[in-house]
Amino acid sequence: MRILLTNDDGVHARGLEVLERIARTLSDDITIVAPLEEQSGKGRSLSLTDPVRLRSFGERRFAVTGTPTDAVMMALAEIMKDAKPDLILSGVNRGANLGEDVSYSGTVSAAMEGALAGIRSIALSQRYAALAPGERVSFDAAETWGERVLRPLIDAPWAPRTLMNVNFPPIPAAEVAGIKPVVQGLRDYGRLRLDKRTDPRGFDYYWFGLGHVPHSPVADTDLEAIEQGFITITPLHLDLTHRESLDMLNSAFS
Repeated sequence: MRILLTNDDGVHARGLEVLERIARTLSDDITIVAPLEEQSGKGRSLSLTDPVRLRSFGERRFAVTGTPTDAVMMALAEIMKDAKPDLILSGVNRGANLGEDVSYSGTVSAAMEGALAGIRSIALSQRYAALAPGERVSFDAAETWGERVLRPLIDAPWAPRTLMNVNFPPIPAAEVAGIKPVVQGLRDYGRLRLDKRTDPRGFDYYWFGLGHVPHSPVADTDLEAIEQGFITITPLHLDLTHRESLDMLNSAFS
């Protein structure tokens, strides 16, 4: 099995090292193509007005000066054009991608690009505790449970143009409650937190942050399950059409 690894935290990220160790339990045919630097929150951004440069960091290990979407496109159109991957793994992200996070996430977006190309693609993210621990993020749950999550997924039947979004809870691997397929949750809107500061020249600038807010009370979503200590798996698809509204629109314009 030919596997492409990518991420949004950058080619030198610890989570990518964890993902490579997980992937090598599945195959020896591994290629890495990731952004040169961190691209968190870039979503499905595509570089159109800047050139994208390709750099090699060893045998079958590359970085692009662009986004996660750029990295997957470069892998499929150039690096692996004569031998496309059978599987794309994106991650392991430093931080969760739950609920509406998936629409911002570069990790999930890389998997979306793979799904668009008709390749089985899985995004993997390691949640951390409420206070960001910097480089001290523990990937214990992801590294210990990664293979156990991936093998059944690889063997399962998938619908066309779908991807899988996997999140690991921020607890020791021995305390994980199990693996739970769940739907995507939705937090209440209003998470944005602005940290306003002033530079030495007297001009204001801002850091964007995401504050803690209550999430939807609906049971069995990714948001609830990960709080209960489960590894969550959510199947996603790229068709954003709200089909229930089509009848209303057809009536309005008939």
